[in-house]
Amino acid sequence: MTVTPRDLRGFTGRGYDKGRGLPWQAAWMLISGAVFVRWWCPASVRAVILRMFGATVGDRVLVRHRVRIHWPWKLTIGDDSWVGEGAWILNLEPVTIGSNVCISQDVLLCTGSHDHRSPTFEFDNGPITIGDGAWVAARATVLRGVRVGPGAVVGATALMTSDVPAGATVLAPRGHRVG
Repeated sequence: MTVTPRDLRGFTGRGYDKGRGLPWQAAWMLISGAVFVRWWCPASVRAVILRMFGATVGDRVLVRHRVRIHWPWKLTIGDDSWVGEGAWILNLEPVTIGSNVCISQDVLLCTGSHDHRSPTFEFDNGPITIGDGAWVAARATVLRGVRVGPGAVVGATALMTSDVPAGATVLAPRGHRVG
């Protein structure tokens, strides 16, 4: 077995575009930490804040408190969707959440990764798409490049590394498909 030696000092961040300059990033981090994640901030205000920072947010979207969103300008949420308490949308690349979608508590949507074959551990990112009417249940993880089809269910604590077909149900521990 060949082991790739690491040279993290040589990391360049090649292939990753934050999408906005440092002033926008700093403003988002400030507003996110001071207001957006707080329990006293109404969901309607969270939607307005997301739109102010460039997210596309549909009507009647419910984003609960303690939701972490890395870059709102790389986020699209359709009408009548919910994002549960403690969810983390680590969207180095675009995340698209359809309409009538439930992203439950403590879900992780992670578009970022690294190329383990690269000596400098360069990024290996990809977008995530959650189709209309899908449900990603509590503490599930959806990794970069995955498309969850319309009406699909990703069970609690499941780890999704590949696409989920429309209407399918996948369960933990390894995203086992049952329907």
